[in-house]
Amino acid sequence: MSPGDEHYANRRSVYPLQIDTGSSDLWVKGASFPLSNATHTSQAYNMTYGIGWAYGNVSYATVEFAGVEVQNQAFMDVKVADNPALSYGADGILGLGFDSLSTVDALVNMTGASTGRTFLHNAFAKDQSEPNFISFTLEDTEDSYDSVQGYFSIGEYNPSYTAVANNSKISTWPEAAPTRWSVLLDYLLLPGSATALTSAVSGVPSGRAVVVLDSGTSYSYVPTDIARTIYGQVSGTSFDEDLGQWIVPCDAEVDIALQFGESVYPVNPLDITPKDSSDSSRCAGTIIPDDGIGGTEFDWLIGDNILRSVYAVYDFGDYDSSGTLGNPYVQLLSLVNPSQASVDFHDTRGGSAQNVTYNSANVTEDSSGSTSVDISDNLADTLSKVGTFLPAILALMALNTLLLLGLIGGGIWWILRKRGRSRARRNPGRAEPMPMNTMSTVGLMNSRDSHTYQPVSMALTEDMPFTPPTPAFTQPGFDGGPSNSHLRISTASASPIERPKSVA
Repeated sequence: MSPGDEHYANRRSVYPLQIDTGSSDLWVKGASFPLSNATHTSQAYNMTYGIGWAYGNVSYATVEFAGVEVQNQAFMDVKVADNPALSYGADGILGLGFDSLSTVDALVNMTGASTGRTFLHNAFAKDQSEPNFISFTLEDTEDSYDSVQGYFSIGEYNPSYTAVANNSKISTWPEAAPTRWSVLLDYLLLPGSATALTSAVSGVPSGRAVVVLDSGTSYSYVPTDIARTIYGQVSGTSFDEDLGQWIVPCDAEVDIALQFGESVYPVNPLDITPKDSSDSSRCAGTIIPDDGIGGTEFDWLIGDNILRSVYAVYDFGDYDSSGTLGNPYVQLLSLVNPSQASVDFHDTRGGSAQNVTYNSANVTEDSSGSTSVDISDNLADTLSKVGTFLPAILALMALNTLLLLGLIGGGIWWILRKRGRSRARRNPGRAEPMPMNTMSTVGLMNSRDSHTYQPVSMALTEDMPFTPPTPAFTQPGFDGGPSNSHLRISTASASPIERPKSVA
């Protein structure tokens, strides 16, 4: 290392951050305030959450995200905070959503400037000829037999799951300029039956529901009748009114799948009835009944307990010749063979495996089709036991003269790759493991209020009528803590806030 390199290295600081596809802001709470060598502004703001808050100043610094460098990136340098993300070693949050959910962007827009765009917006805009997507899988670090490795990439597919490129593109809802990663769900499938859905969202086609796919959410939140359909059909289950959860016999296999378009995505049964960390004889449902969770903006909030079963690609759309982005969409690849998942479930919980099949319902009204489960070929024979979904995804970020970001997972590692025109990285990136105190069971809630959507009084921008809740960054039972609701809020101004017409 040359003297210059040593000087350069000494000016870097590294921060673990919570990665969240359901929010858009980057904020960091360092050991001292303000962070050295960052450019600070006088714009101070208290970002209030359903549980917790973070107060700091809008600031700027150069960010390098696994080889993708963005200069003059806006972020919130936090002075004081009380947020669940800090309780397990994270120093902040890196939001990977759309600009329209960004509080920092809204604050900067109030000054008449447009320099508050999200990190992904700025990273994608650097070279508009390259693909604009992120992809990820979640890994169980407690199960040594689990073949699914935690992975995150920008603009490049996981080499093991390139088949996802051939799968159907699931349009966001709305298709143009959405504020969050919400899509239309066609059916909830149980073995041998399909449940038609309803929606409180205006304009949604009959029989469908709007669901938000949010990696920052541990559990999933659905209407009461849907939760009853899932758990109520299982012998021995009961709903605990105080806890707001379904209690399920631990050896009772609960099988469900989600149908988007004509494709079916089974959910691993171990992830929807994990054991209570304080009482291994009891298991709790991680699909929580919550009517009105999304108001009139969405119907379901899908978290890690379901996303754990897929390889997910979130594509922000590609630039055309005029520099305008196309509409965003999602692609999914199933990582679960339902029959093998049944074997794994009963190997863990006891009892006999079932031959699980799902009949996909036709999106038209008059017929049903055969099962269409798109599963990775190289995983079909090796999918293994799943004990628990990961409660948090961490990133490494340096924030001084250079902010150096390397994605990691708590007890997993997420391979980071720079987007490339050929969907291959031009320059090698970093993949760094980081241990985290994980757990193999999920506890029951301390009380119903621990996970119920908690509305917060807020002023709203004209293009953002609702900000969705994000239940806890911490997994229930982690360090004895419950799963708490996290509500992202947006600032407002007396005059309309400038927003980009494209989403990136």
